[in-house]
Amino acid sequence: MTDIPALQTTQPVKTVTVVSGNLFDIAARYLGDARQWNRVARLNGMADPFFSGIYVLRLPAVDKNASTDGILYG
Repeated sequence: MTDIPALQTTQPVKTVTVVSGNLFDIAARYLGDARQWNRVARLNGMADPFFSGIYVLRLPAVDKNASTDGILYG
């Protein structure tokens, strides 16, 4: 997995422990929009939406107005 610099945030974040999966499912479940997987990726310094093993992921606050096209920008 290629790491990217983590997104810095001053908002409180929630954490979840997950075992293998992908960030599309995580974003859909917790943020209500699979296209926002990139917000989860940036907050956790991840570039690959697919992962295996046990992870404690930080989740950004739900933002229905977050502008995203589902593409991860470095």
